[in-house]
Amino acid sequence: MSQFDRRLPGMRAKPGAGGKTKRALGVQAALEWAFRVEKAQLELPPRQDDGQESRGFGLEYVLMQRAALGCKVDGGQHKMGGYVHEDAEVIAATVAGMPDSHGGIRMALRVAELARAGMTPDWMPGAVPRCVPRETRENQHGVRAVTEVIGTERVLVRGKWRMVEVLACPVIWLPHPEQIASARRGYDDWWAALDWVRDGLVAGAMLREVQVTAVMPKVKPWSAH
Repeated sequence: MSQFDRRLPGMRAKPGAGGKTKRALGVQAALEWAFRVEKAQLELPPRQDDGQESRGFGLEYVLMQRAALGCKVDGGQHKMGGYVHEDAEVIAATVAGMPDSHGGIRMALRVAELARAGMTPDWMPGAVPRCVPRETRENQHGVRAVTEVIGTERVLVRGKWRMVEVLACPVIWLPHPEQIASARRGYDDWWAALDWVRDGLVAGAMLREVQVTAVMPKVKPWSAH
């Protein structure tokens, strides 16, 4: 059994070019294997001049990375005292080529960080905005909303006119609807970035022992019934 086989137990195998067996992984699983297990690191392309939009390096950049890998002993140089599988390096190079249309370097870093942690972006499942007092105060009678004076009114009390304060309780929405919307836009952006990485890996056909499948994280999981 090879070193790679030990790292990917129980995954379905598919024949590759020349009859070589490949391991079938969805793109999220492939990213987690590359960054979390193999400890691959991003080698980000040089920044563009100010005012010049980066379109990403896509497959051309990955091909250059692949050529560089071919000149290195054991195919990897990042993991201290260990071997970084060259397929993991190719996956990392693909992520590093993320175009600005999908978030560029910032999204590449986010994709890598989440994969390294084995996490999915927090889209705030089950979050429902609630109207709550802006401020509360606790005393011997329990927790009560803090009110403020917003005016005065003349009222008839026991046959006498009196001026009384009009109180109101300022409220806020928790969590705020925009907070939920922002979290879900972030998930959508991450999903689109993974879709771009998957397409690039499939089109490039440069992975030697990994077969990236069509399996993707759920689209808009908050809309699932």
